[in-house]
Amino acid sequence: MKSSIAALTATLASVLVPPLCLAELPNGLSESAIRSAAVASFPEYLEFLTLPNDAMVKGDDIKKNAAWLETALQKRGFKTHQFANDGKPLVLAEYPSDSSKKTILFYMHFDGQPVIPSQWSQASPWQPVLKKKGVDGKWQVLDMQQLMHADFDPELRVFARSSSDDKGPIMMFMGAMDLLKQQGLSPAINIKLILDSEEEINSPGIAAAVHQNSDFLHADALVIHDAAAHISGRPTAMFGNRGVQTLTLTVYGPKAPLHSGHYGNYVPNPAFNLGRLLGAMKDAQGRVTIPGYYATTKFSADDRKIFADSGDDEPALQRRVGISRSDQIGKNYQESLQYPSLNVRGLAAGGVGKQAANIIPKEAIAEIDIRTTTDANGKYLTGLIRKFIEKQGFTLVDHEPTDSDRQRSPLLAQLQEGLPAEAARQPMNSPVRYWVEKALNAAFQGEAGNLKPVMIRAMGATVPTAEIVEPLKLPFVLVPVVNPDNNQHTYDENLRMGNYLFGMRNMLGLLTTPFQ
Repeated sequence: MKSSIAALTATLASVLVPPLCLAELPNGLSESAIRSAAVASFPEYLEFLTLPNDAMVKGDDIKKNAAWLETALQKRGFKTHQFANDGKPLVLAEYPSDSSKKTILFYMHFDGQPVIPSQWSQASPWQPVLKKKGVDGKWQVLDMQQLMHADFDPELRVFARSSSDDKGPIMMFMGAMDLLKQQGLSPAINIKLILDSEEEINSPGIAAAVHQNSDFLHADALVIHDAAAHISGRPTAMFGNRGVQTLTLTVYGPKAPLHSGHYGNYVPNPAFNLGRLLGAMKDAQGRVTIPGYYATTKFSADDRKIFADSGDDEPALQRRVGISRSDQIGKNYQESLQYPSLNVRGLAAGGVGKQAANIIPKEAIAEIDIRTTTDANGKYLTGLIRKFIEKQGFTLVDHEPTDSDRQRSPLLAQLQEGLPAEAARQPMNSPVRYWVEKALNAAFQGEAGNLKPVMIRAMGATVPTAEIVEPLKLPFVLVPVVNPDNNQHTYDENLRMGNYLFGMRNMLGLLTTPFQ
């Protein structure tokens, strides 16, 4: 793959970036210039994707990614250093500054979700593949050379782990910086970067990195490039994100698996007890029935206007994901994402398929994630869940049940808490909102079709915003750029290459708009 990328780099030596039409478009942005700069960055993007970055894997993979990033950034004039982070280094960088300009800290991450290679529709998740959907609705594999000219089809997609989440945005940012340099333009802001190595496992090292590098990371605002842009294709700004708290709920049965013929109808099966417990946590409309779960969530009239103004096509959304109706949590999609959630992300009780045996399992396990809010954090919601479990007749233990435990209670369970990531939210009438709105409005008029930005109160997913903004006291905004149907966190992750151009235009708007 690397040799073919080198060949592509040689091919691109003749690509000329046309001059920007400063008199015609605000901020000097032209589609032809962005396209040519994007094409020039594609070989590095494809090479970056060949570096395995599974956040759960021990070894040197993350170190190799960090070293690659330092080289790429230094080539573009950034000063860089690494924060060791127990063998999974974060990369910090700074572009030459001007004391007359405000400083923006940009956050992205370069680690990826775990992979099961056999699930992917290609030889390896680490070998990028170019595809386009045919008239029959099936993905067709294409020669990567189809991407290597300025009039490439924006519907082409690159399939690989982290193609969208989050190596794509990192390379869009570098492409935007390349374009400014090629045109002899300086950013209107000072630029600092924090590139995370563990976002997919709740960023356990970022708090220490921020604390120990607080002087270096000092800035006037934070921009996070993660998550997916609005499904309408309009530029998107989000002013908060939910947090996440993972839980492992184990319901205990017999001390050892038992033959279902000899003991069925006599020894209770923990899978049924777990099923009844989980079923009691939600009603038929999908609402959490645990007392107090939604009690702290309140919305103002301005909040509700923001929800309505997003312009979500919910029937189209439901068709895309394959459901006939949604859970009845909020009045619309955006409002639903502002409440805390309760999700079962995995279940286990004995084996499945060829691993299944005629036994009563010794335990049944539910892996749960809670999406928390600034009004209902993980500690608060976990406390409500514990009380609810006990009200259902279960005795909660913090260890493998002893014989004494088993004799005194017919329903035994354990609830283990994972590492939380806190929610964060920024007031929407702040200077950072007006800056990003001005930047995106400027970037998406003229050739881009006068696309009005979508303003979102808070997205439903989680990034380590709170761990950065609280110690540094930073206002913040999330500016997502990748396609919503990118399959992030699962197999066949992809990036629509029209969104590569879209992302560069977003970033150029931010880079060329002074922060007041």
